Amino acid sequence: MTEWRKSSHSGGVNDNACVEVARVGEVVRVRDSKDPSGARLGFAPQGFGGLVGRIRRGEFDR
Repeated sequence: MTEWRKSSHSGGVNDNACVEVARVGEVVRVRDSKDPSGARLGFAPQGFGGLVGRIRRGEFDR
């Protein structure tokens, strides 16, 4: 069974306005918490780490 996790910065267990991540073998999977059976992205751990770093630096802020 895949164990999905939300960020500790999300609004809580019932907050569905975020993404969830799970480690599946050597792949980091990402899904929309509002649509858990919908599309999922897969990243190599290094790619996911790079994405998180860019988010933290605000590179995607509008």
